[in-house]
Amino acid sequence: MTVEAELGRLSETEDDLTVEDYDAKLTDVNQAQEFIDETGIDALAVCIGNVHGKYPASGPKLRLQLLKELYDLASKNGVFLVLHGASGLPKELVQECIELGVRKFNVNTEVRKAYMDILKSPEAHTDLVHVMAAAKEAMKVMVAEKMQLFGSVGKAN
Repeated sequence: MTVEAELGRLSETEDDLTVEDYDAKLTDVNQAQEFIDETGIDALAVCIGNVHGKYPASGPKLRLQLLKELYDLASKNGVFLVLHGASGLPKELVQECIELGVRKFNVNTEVRKAYMDILKSPEAHTDLVHVMAAAKEAMKVMVAEKMQLFGSVGKAN
């Protein structure tokens, strides 16, 4: 079994729980080493300025130097990095994160939005079965796009 843990605290809203910016906490490199040593986790979800939900209009402000330091630490310990709050990251930033060791991205906000957009669409859906099928298809399309972006198409693990 693979064990993933999040160290740090992302701001914004997820599942109707809101963490204000002043409560957010970046992942501390020293604490990460201690945490990895004590828990034996396989994957570390880091907070480097990423947020749950939508990014502000000014866009994401990820601390890529911190990500590099966390990758240097994690890779020495056989731990891979995860980025929660990856919905809405531009392609170039995703590529930088991959180059700096991120191996898993969570994009729940974008997948949920694809589903909800179908439910809100102006086209008249008269049958619940068709609405649900269209919403499910919209989610599949979004996931396929993200798999392509993350370079995971055709990889079994």
